[in-house]
Amino acid sequence: MLHLIHELIYFILHIDSFMEGWIHDYQNWTYLILFMIIFCETGLVVTPFLPGDSLLFAAGAFAAKESHPLNIVIIVFLLIAAAFSGDNTNYFIGRFLGMKVYEKNYKLIKKEYLNKTHAFYEKHGGKALIIARFMPIIRTFAPFVAGVGTMKYMRFFSFSIIGNILWVNLFAFGGFFFGNITYVKNHFTFVILGIIIISLLPVIFTVIRNLAERNKTQTQI
Repeated sequence: MLHLIHELIYFILHIDSFMEGWIHDYQNWTYLILFMIIFCETGLVVTPFLPGDSLLFAAGAFAAKESHPLNIVIIVFLLIAAAFSGDNTNYFIGRFLGMKVYEKNYKLIKKEYLNKTHAFYEKHGGKALIIARFMPIIRTFAPFVAGVGTMKYMRFFSFSIIGNILWVNLFAFGGFFFGNITYVKNHFTFVILGIIIISLLPVIFTVIRNLAERNKTQTQI
């Protein structure tokens, strides 16, 4: 298990090296690899650990290089479609399973993540789907929880479209315009780590706040 975690961390932090290999070995089939990763990270509650933000940034950076075949316009449209398809898959899985997912302990679905996402959703309402798109792990469970909570599909559809367009464009074009700056190229791993940390800050702050409130409640008791 520790070996798999180590391999996953290495994959995420060195996503540029892996993408270089994909482009070299598979050429235009790289688009399919990118599509499947974004789809699975968004659409399957069992794969919230896959790279999202960092993958988009790296793809945008490679699209800016003349020596590589990736096209930024294709990347943006394709990965918006991947994220939206994933959202819809997750939504309807949640709709199918219903509230019984909270009543049973599924090995592959962490109830802790479900509860945190549900609390986040309750606080922010429909716009949580847009906010969650920029938060790793939470973005994987948000459409699932929306489906479990029987959010009307057309409402879900509109928030999902807006969130996916903003998310993909921000990170893909971020990589396209800034990914090949000399400092960024020479410190790409640290830049990816920075993106991950910034993306996780809202989750970290929420956890800290919940712990503080829990400690305060216990102290008062």
